[in-house]
Amino acid sequence: MPVQKSPNLLVAALTGIALVAMVAAYFAPIWWVSLTAPNYPKDAFPDGIRIHFHFDGVYNGCKAAGAGTRMAEEILQKDISHEDERWNPILDKGKKVDKGAQGLDCVHEMNTINHYVGMFPIATGAPVEKPLAKFFFAFFATMMVAFAVTRKKLRLVVLGIGFAATAAWMLVDQYALGHLEIHIKEYMRETGYFFREPDRVKAWGDNVRAITHIVIAGLILVMAAVVAGVAKLRNFQLLLVLVPALLPLFFVVTYAGWLWFFGHNLHPWGAFTVKPFMPTVFGEGKVAQFSTYSYPYWGYALLILMFVTLMPALLIRRKQLREGAAE
Repeated sequence: MPVQKSPNLLVAALTGIALVAMVAAYFAPIWWVSLTAPNYPKDAFPDGIRIHFHFDGVYNGCKAAGAGTRMAEEILQKDISHEDERWNPILDKGKKVDKGAQGLDCVHEMNTINHYVGMFPIATGAPVEKPLAKFFFAFFATMMVAFAVTRKKLRLVVLGIGFAATAAWMLVDQYALGHLEIHIKEYMRETGYFFREPDRVKAWGDNVRAITHIVIAGLILVMAAVVAGVAKLRNFQLLLVLVPALLPLFFVVTYAGWLWFFGHNLHPWGAFTVKPFMPTVFGEGKVAQFSTYSYPYWGYALLILMFVTLMPALLIRRKQLREGAAE
């Protein structure tokens, strides 16, 4: 019996590290993208027009201060004065834009740039994944905690309580509190700012709602399947950490998929005619007069840490199962 305690303790420690890394990754920037061009001088935009991708959305990545901020304000104000009020996302009915107090908002500027080549606004990407990401993280966290438990009955209890709490939270948040409808209205507002076709925008909103219903129901069914699998199959418990360990892959695949969507669904409103293209997933690229940069950020390192700690934990538990030292 004393011989078995050390592997169990190691599995729990490795899983615990991975769990902390995963929770931190949810709040961290996972990937960054930057655009540079001659009309965005380095003194005003030291990092170019930069945005940060998180699991729950896209955030401003621009930093400027002092004279740089004032110069950037002048550049953005000049850009705004030449744009059409019908679509410019940073124009507020003719009011002067004062970004100095809160810093530059490069998400809006990126939308403006994308509009030049006929791209969808950034906020329309991953409309189902972003609001549901927190529930998937709770799902993964429950599986990881259950994996660290050594006894089968207690593992099933952890899964049952964790999944029930996650499902209840998801249903209350999305339906009882109305966050699903709030999200759809915001999605339609952002899309409608560029598309003056209410029926088309409404249809897209209805699609987001329908797919969200399916994903929520599917996640609940998967929870039930995981509990049944752990109860019936001894080796099924290995999936409790294998699936979360693949988060780095899931993110890159989803990210690349949405880049493909944006690059292959261009619209005729663009000032520049660009053939459908695959935006740069990793590295440097060129679109019209813009240089693009796309690289993982420190949050992605947390996902890699998850993989690095969960895989040894999985192998140790697998060895225990083969030797009959684990339930």
